[in-house]
Amino acid sequence: MSEQNTTEAVPAAQSVPVAGAVPVAGAAVPAAAPEDRRKLFAALRWTAAVLVFAAVGTGVTYGIARPERTDIPGLSTRDDGRWTYPTLAKPALPAGAPLAKGPDNKARTHYAPLTGLLLPAPEGAKPDGAVKTDKDGAVSVDAFLEDYVPDGRAKLKEVLEHEGLRQIVGRGWTMPDGTRTRVYLLRFHAEGFVDAFRGCNVNTQLAGAPVLERDPSWRDVQDTQPGPERPIAGYAGGLDVSEVNLYQEPRPAGGDEQTGLGCLRAGDVQGVVIQTRKSGVATVPFHQTVILQSQLLG
Repeated sequence: MSEQNTTEAVPAAQSVPVAGAVPVAGAAVPAAAPEDRRKLFAALRWTAAVLVFAAVGTGVTYGIARPERTDIPGLSTRDDGRWTYPTLAKPALPAGAPLAKGPDNKARTHYAPLTGLLLPAPEGAKPDGAVKTDKDGAVSVDAFLEDYVPDGRAKLKEVLEHEGLRQIVGRGWTMPDGTRTRVYLLRFHAEGFVDAFRGCNVNTQLAGAPVLERDPSWRDVQDTQPGPERPIAGYAGGLDVSEVNLYQEPRPAGGDEQTGLGCLRAGDVQGVVIQTRKSGVATVPFHQTVILQSQLLG
């Protein structure tokens, strides 16, 4: 959902005006001199070469392009409030390790460093100290559970410590409009442990948001995607839409803070995205953040 800095090709039906040329209605345009034509052809050859090299570089680098505005499910306006993220690229895998969704990786295990799969902060963000990490980006179980209601932490901690948890990493930031985002990735020993994790669903009780409901606009996206494997519209290589669920706190009255929760099941990794904003979570940056994190995990 973020806007990519792209260069749009000029449609073939349109002409490109030459600097200094002023067409006159009804007047014949004189043919260019041979020397001028040679200069023009040389300029066009250099332009074509630059575009070819740029295209090749983009393909080799395997960056995850930030989606165009029209690629966001249900959103297509030109000024919709999305954030500008850096161009994303998946981290290098250990030698011989398969991709998480590769045909030779039926367990869908992520072999890349978990911090490399964590979504970076967008432009203009300031680090949020609420996500407590060590120097390697790891988050302790107790620090992660601070985002949950106190009464439910003990049970969740017991499950995490005895049901296959290997590692938690996280990142948090605050945007100029006051929107706070916390992103966590939890790596388990196997996909089955992720399926059994009960800390990210509509019944999750978050600190400050003990009641959640399905995000209505995301529900519409899920309902309109056909087929058993349903990729999110416009996104190749990410998670299926059935593996991404978005919830929100019922809309607050007045200017109270609202919380949104994004849950991503990706093989042996559980993604948790928590976003809060006074007067209500904005749909576009919330969906954008979750989709881009899905791209990194897919």
